[in-house]
Formats: sequence, C-alpha cells, structure tokens
Amino acid sequence: MNKIYHNDCPIAKVATLLSDPWTMLIIRDLLERDMRFRDFEHSLEGISSRTLTSKIKHLENEGIVTKNDLEYSLTKKGAKLRKVLDAMSVCGRSIFSKKSV
Repeated sequence: MNKIYHNDCPIAKVATLLSDPWTMLIIRDLLERDMRFRDFEHSLEGISSRTLTSKIKHLENEGIVTKNDLEYSLTKKGAKLRKVLDAMSVCGRSIFSKKSV
C-alpha cells in the first residue's frame, strides 16, 4: 500500500503556510495595499517587532511577499491567496455574526 504524505497535499501546504493568525493578517493587509513595517505595527495591534520580522521573512522565503525599497507587497504567488482569505472572511462573517449567536 502506498503511503500518502501530507506534505505532498496542496491543501496541507496552504494550511501550513496560513497556520498562524499573524501570517494571515499580514497577507490580508497586503491584499489591500503595499505596506511599510511601521504600517503593520499599527495594523496588527499586539504583534511584537520580533514576531513581525519573523513572519515577514518566512513569507519572503516562501515567495509570497517581496520588499521594494521600504514597502512590502505580495508577489503574484501571494496574490493567489486572495480567494482563500476571501472565503475565510465570508465564512467567518456567517458563523460569527451576531444574528447566528
């Protein structure tokens, strides 16, 4: 019997990439506009500079984010995550809306 490894599964790969809430929020912000480091610090209340640096570096290494001069932006690869985050937003609104509680 052939064993199926999760790291070969595209769903597992995206889930691993987006497994951290800070990472998803960084991508969410970059889907709206290019941002400077300090913009993230204002947008992502509670994130430490160290954590933010680590998350951005990880996204750069994965080819999701690029830095031009002082601003970070999504690559074409990163922009493909819009559908995933949009679906999560719709789902979150329907599940956690005040009407459904």
